[in-house]
Amino acid sequence: MSQERQNPNRGHGNIPKSTNPYGEIKHVIAVMSGKGGVGKSSVTALLATWLKEKGYRVGILDADITGPSIPKLFGIKGKAKSREGALLPAITVKGIEVMSINLLLDKEDQPVIWRGPIISGVVKQFYEEVDWGDLDFLLVDLPPGTGDAPLTVMQFLPLDGIVVVTSPQELVGLIVRKAIHMAKTMNVPVVGFVENMSYLQCPKCGEVIELFGRSKGKQVEEETGIPFLGSLPLGDEGRIELVHHLYPDFFKPVAERFMEQF
Repeated sequence: MSQERQNPNRGHGNIPKSTNPYGEIKHVIAVMSGKGGVGKSSVTALLATWLKEKGYRVGILDADITGPSIPKLFGIKGKAKSREGALLPAITVKGIEVMSINLLLDKEDQPVIWRGPIISGVVKQFYEEVDWGDLDFLLVDLPPGTGDAPLTVMQFLPLDGIVVVTSPQELVGLIVRKAIHMAKTMNVPVVGFVENMSYLQCPKCGEVIELFGRSKGKQVEEETGIPFLGSLPLGDEGRIELVHHLYPDFFKPVAERFMEQF
């Protein structure tokens, strides 16, 4: 990955990258999707919990300012605290650090009605002004599409790469290409893509049902040259930090192909 990022302190258009003064963040990985509803935040949470289980220090920056999902996935309540001018991330049961706009609101259902420049500023603050400490991986959960927040993250954050989340429908396959093209335009490496909600396995007979048609992961890999990290089933998102204990192997192929890049 380092060969693809020859100057990590400069972004697209020679824009200086953001820094965090509170510790060393070794790898910054953004998780994005071309459209909503494909389980991008769930994949972010699953990757974070898998990495934590393997002994890595992990944080999640929830950059989906107008539609944050990460606190709910982890069951995080309450407001973030601060110390000496720095915001302190919330800590999940398993020890994953999380910062999200929902941790700064008086009510979790309070809408965030902000224009793009304000959202972009908050995303930068979540990287620069949060005391993340020392992390092996900081995962950035992006809002869907190619708007202000993804653009800000690609321009200003020192990304090591992007994971793209898609689903099997042909339209989504087309949209994921847009996300890949955006990353390439911004000179950000694409680690690979994950096909979520690819199938459902019958709990009684074990039959695999491809609800949205046959997987197009390998086809997209051949067409784009981007590694296909694997497929994930349609499943329950309610106990995200217990998933790897309840189903110890289902995320393993995706995670191992992801770690090959590092």
